Amino acid sequence: MRTLSTTLLALASAAVLALTNNAAQAQAKPAAAPTTAKPAAAATLLLAQSELGFISKQMGVPVDGKFKRFDAQLSFDPKKPEAAKVAFAIELASATLGAPEFDAELVKASWFDAKRVPQATFQSTAVKALGGGKYEVAGKLSIKGQTRDVLVPIALSQAGGTTTATGGFVLKRLEFKIGDGEWADTSMVANDVQVKFKLAFSGIAPL
Repeated sequence: MRTLSTTLLALASAAVLALTNNAAQAQAKPAAAPTTAKPAAAATLLLAQSELGFISKQMGVPVDGKFKRFDAQLSFDPKKPEAAKVAFAIELASATLGAPEFDAELVKASWFDAKRVPQATFQSTAVKALGGGKYEVAGKLSIKGQTRDVLVPIALSQAGGTTTATGGFVLKRLEFKIGDGEWADTSMVANDVQVKFKLAFSGIAPL
């Protein structure tokens, strides 16, 4: 009986020791990391090769303007264009019509009100591929505290590691309170303003 009891006790001890060792090894082994889709790398804006401008009409005469300071963020995978993200930030005080006296008016409250709301912003909400390097970007444009939905057509091209996005759209200036008071008269300054851009990026995979 003693021999049998001793044998059973030894077997039980061995089983407990084995279970303990297995548990310790399981705790020491790190859990496998979940597999997730790798996000598209953020592109880098090449400001020196980029332009952001606008065309307004004053008494029927087209007037060209531009913004000298702006930034753009783009996350874009050519294989998954619908997952792209686009964002703009524009310093309104950098707007210029090419003449100091006009530029001084643009920053005032009746126009861009650059001191109160120094930036205009755009944030994409959806991107649709149209084929042939063309896309439609839907998003929200905010100027002077007014936010509107806009649809922006964009064409992408590549050369020498640089991806260039070109496009434009028409905004209604009065929807954003650009040109308040006496300047709300559209016979003086047209309501439609053509926005146009050329944005160069590095860091985008081949299209």
